[in-house]
Amino acid sequence: MAKNVLGTRLIPCNMHPLTGFMRDGCCGFHPEDAGRHTVCAEMTDEFLAFSQAHGNDLSTPRPEYDFPGLKAGDRWCLCARRWLDASEAGYAPPVVLESCDESCLEVVSLADLMYHALR
Repeated sequence: MAKNVLGTRLIPCNMHPLTGFMRDGCCGFHPEDAGRHTVCAEMTDEFLAFSQAHGNDLSTPRPEYDFPGLKAGDRWCLCARRWLDASEAGYAPPVVLESCDESCLEVVSLADLMYHALR
């Protein structure tokens, strides 16, 4: 059973749009996922602009990858390192702790995630 950063069962992040490395709605760890898409975050305009400015355009639809493009309010499994970079720059989107895989703690601290937890 996959666990979240709180030590309980990992719950899905989002089904519409369908997220996760395996496109199963979950931000679970997968050994083939070099980017570690393990942080479930709710997109903000500020984060989407930050990500685009750093070479990862998450707003533009990419039908060839079955990617609808994201907008503020969408939940998405982010790379743990990208989330940390955004946090350090002051643009971290809020996270859903119950949907962040425990393996993201190898990159980000629980304290940082809790500070940015959706309330």
